[in-house]
Amino acid sequence: MSEITYIRGDATVPSVRGVKVIAHVCNDIGGWGKGFVLAISRRWPEPEKSYRAWHRGRASNDFGLGAVQFVQVEPYVWVANMVGQRGIRTGSKGVPVRYEAIDAALERLGDKAVALGASVHMPQIGCGLAGGRWSRVEPLINERLVRRGLQVTVYDHGEGGS
Repeated sequence: MSEITYIRGDATVPSVRGVKVIAHVCNDIGGWGKGFVLAISRRWPEPEKSYRAWHRGRASNDFGLGAVQFVQVEPYVWVANMVGQRGIRTGSKGVPVRYEAIDAALERLGDKAVALGASVHMPQIGCGLAGGRWSRVEPLINERLVRRGLQVTVYDHGEGGS
């Protein structure tokens, strides 16, 4: 069985051949402006535009916790906007991360990556601004992606991210 590969670098520039999906966690309130999304927006405008339109149209689409939006940004590169956090602030209900939503989103990500024949690239999703613990997220990635034979690379940019 394969395992997650950990490297230092920028998850928005995966240095492997073939189709790639760059996955990250978004909130469920339409906010895009801090954390890893800034690195995505510096490279491509489409994921942010698509996410904002998806949120605006949420009354008539699948936007919500656990949903995933796939945005093709280059011929062999997709970005997966995964809704895995409730709001953006830690409050009486704890940190924003929602592990069950990340789990559901990873299942959808796995289906898409298998269909595309893609490798998956991400920061430590849900563990930056969302306040999650990698010890809770890593087993979800192993279960939903690695066990399906997908190559997964997790990037540490050295600054923390989501």
